[in-house]
Amino acid sequence: MTPPLRLAAVIGDPIAHSRSPKLHGHWLQRYEIPGHYVPLHITAQDFPEALHLLPRMGFVGANVTIPHKLNALALADHATPLARRIGAANTLTFTNQGIEADNTDAFGFAQNIANAVPGWSPRRVSVIGAGGANRAVLAALLDLGTTEIRLTNRSPQRALDLAAEFGAPISVVSWSERSDMLDGCDTLINGTSLGMTGNPALDIDLSRLPTDAVVNDLVYAPLETPLLAQARARGNTCVDGLGMLLFQAAPGFERWFGRKPTVDATLRQAVLGT
Repeated sequence: MTPPLRLAAVIGDPIAHSRSPKLHGHWLQRYEIPGHYVPLHITAQDFPEALHLLPRMGFVGANVTIPHKLNALALADHATPLARRIGAANTLTFTNQGIEADNTDAFGFAQNIANAVPGWSPRRVSVIGAGGANRAVLAALLDLGTTEIRLTNRSPQRALDLAAEFGAPISVVSWSERSDMLDGCDTLINGTSLGMTGNPALDIDLSRLPTDAVVNDLVYAPLETPLLAQARARGNTCVDGLGMLLFQAAPGFERWFGRKPTVDATLRQAVLGT
């Protein structure tokens, strides 16, 4: 008997740019699993209705991206403690008990750096940006036992709100002092869109950053952002943002398709189209 097709999706507005279909498609082909993973362009207005229609159409789960992560959590019947702590969901599983929401971005972020830098143990970290992705970054850092997080953002109130929500050991540094805050840090994370293709580069002086510090840019288009190029030139260990996308996808794939996937160089090449 032919096994039934399993369907999953990534939902966003816009969604044409998403690399997730290529990512999951590679795994489906590699493991010879009968199924499909498709991009769905769904507006915020239509999102609630779509979420309740998808299970009836045979979908077993979905990833959600901008602008749906907050609403996905609100609409879920059940949510993991981590998703509630981060305040957003990116991975939904449709079950007989309803919609189950999770956030795998924190796992993807931490696993990406740990995979690239064995033994990475963040203790004093500088984080740039206070957007949605950095909520997961902060949760991951706190769970890893980071003792000091210096957070800065172009709009200071967003950083202050995040620091108040997540609590110690996060301190907010003014945007004008972003270069000085690097003094003594073992990890620097850029969670802004600065440096992304079509956007200006992150303007920061790395001279205060120890040369043995790890520098991670969540941006992966381009893979080598101006920040990473600047850091690599002075001897820092650099980690691009693509791995976060790859690792965050693995838990959902395992739940939906029943196979724990491998994140490796072949997957990176497939997602990059090389």
